[in-house]
Amino acid sequence: MQAGAYFVTICTQERACLFGVTADGEMQWNDAGRMIEQWWFELNRKFLMVETDEFVIMPNHFHGIVVITDVPVGADLRVGPVPEGARSIHQGAHAGAPLQTVIQWFKTMTTNEYIHGVKTASWPSFNGRLWQRNYYEHIIRNDESLNRIRQYILDNPSRWAFDRENPAATTPESEEAWLA
Repeated sequence: MQAGAYFVTICTQERACLFGVTADGEMQWNDAGRMIEQWWFELNRKFLMVETDEFVIMPNHFHGIVVITDVPVGADLRVGPVPEGARSIHQGAHAGAPLQTVIQWFKTMTTNEYIHGVKTASWPSFNGRLWQRNYYEHIIRNDESLNRIRQYILDNPSRWAFDRENPAATTPESEEAWLA
């Protein structure tokens, strides 16, 4: 995975609406939606070469821009020797992790916390998995594309009635036109 910006979309299994509702063109997160936000920002601390950019949590999917700032060549810092009695400042961090690893970690952490919310806070349960197995990624090649995708993310709640991820959409629109 090269350094650069990536537009990522992750959908819940069976398009289950679990993270809140849209009202008057705005997304209103429930506790699960707020939990997703917390783990999104945690990516910046967990992965040394990752910066998060614009994002939106929708009722049943997530859009975000992940910027990989630098991918070092060589071993992950976690596996290097640490002198006896010393702790590595990078212990537990994934240096230069590829996008797939970043997204898998995000999905794992949010799933684990969502399961905890089902058990302890009566969050709605889900069937099988919280997230669909795969995710969508798009390489952002220039500033014009970056700005168009940022606007798409910001506008997503106001376009929910037409979103192809919305199970109640009457005339779903495709996001491909925004990415061209």
